[in-house]
Amino acid sequence: MNKPLKHARMGVVVIGQSPRPSIAAEISALLSPGVAIELRGALDGMSRAEIDAIPPRDGTDALFTLLPNGDAVKISKKAVELRASLQLARLRHEGVGVSMLACTGKFPNLSEVGLLILPSAVLHRLVEAVLPRGRLGIFSPLAEQTALIDKKWRRDGVEVIGVTLQPGSDDAAVDHAARAMAKQHPDLVVMDCMSYSSANKARVRRSYSGPVILAVAAAARVVEELVS
Repeated sequence: MNKPLKHARMGVVVIGQSPRPSIAAEISALLSPGVAIELRGALDGMSRAEIDAIPPRDGTDALFTLLPNGDAVKISKKAVELRASLQLARLRHEGVGVSMLACTGKFPNLSEVGLLILPSAVLHRLVEAVLPRGRLGIFSPLAEQTALIDKKWRRDGVEVIGVTLQPGSDDAAVDHAARAMAKQHPDLVVMDCMSYSSANKARVRRSYSGPVILAVAAAARVVEELVS
């Protein structure tokens, strides 16, 4: 059994604003006792009007996030990258050695600061390892992302199926999306957003009996290996 850690810290930068107690709780549940989570938001300090002024340019630039008050917003990846880089740099300056960007999107222009966990890379390598061939089901928050899901996950020997499910949806909406996914008989399902919760996963498993990978859990387990 892992012993409690002294002064262990990890940084988490969400693409929206802090606080995000639900994400912090999902991550904390998988970390050793004593690991402190320093959570920041890429959009911290921005007014709602300023956030509404950075919509995505197109589907490839679209990101989804929940604001602390529960509002769902679509924002521009390009606008988020610079601000996220600044938050990661601040965490590094404050002595936090391992940080995670709490988003499953790809960020080619993100400044590399310290030891950084990118959930997108974790998910892709994990799926490649456990599903060399077969049918892959992906839950995405936005219809724009679902429309491009084959491009994001395409690989030789793998058929990609996309279903839209907005995080924060009620049980009826989760059940509807889960049934739509189950009808397509995927071999593996990925919940491709850090705002999906363990409760969402449990709800999906009521309709789909196969393996389900929850993005926030997969990324947190990698962090646990690095900080414990």
